Amino acid sequence: MTMITDDVKQVEVTLDTDTVDTIAVLEAQIAHVTTRATISWTQTEPGSWVADYAGYYGGTVDARDAHYFVSDTFGQYVGDFRSLEDAQSRLADRLHVVLPAVIRPVD
Repeated sequence: MTMITDDVKQVEVTLDTDTVDTIAVLEAQIAHVTTRATISWTQTEPGSWVADYAGYYGGTVDARDAHYFVSDTFGQYVGDFRSLEDAQSRLADRLHVVLPAVIRPVD
């Protein structure tokens, strides 16, 4: 059934049971996630830092001239930043998105 109200078309959608179950499971998993995985940094040599994201290789920050260049866990270029703190923060934000399975719920 389709209704038109105030120039907005509304469509009624019916979902099968498997789709509803999948959505419910995903929502339940998301609801229990309350924290990000722990990230730690190791300076491997002067001007080079490696991220450990809950035990997984997270990527690198490399200082060159007045910039900090960031690559993520997959070797993808994330960007260059003017401070080490900004570079590390941006990589942490990216890892939270690209490695969501690493996120652990708080017990």
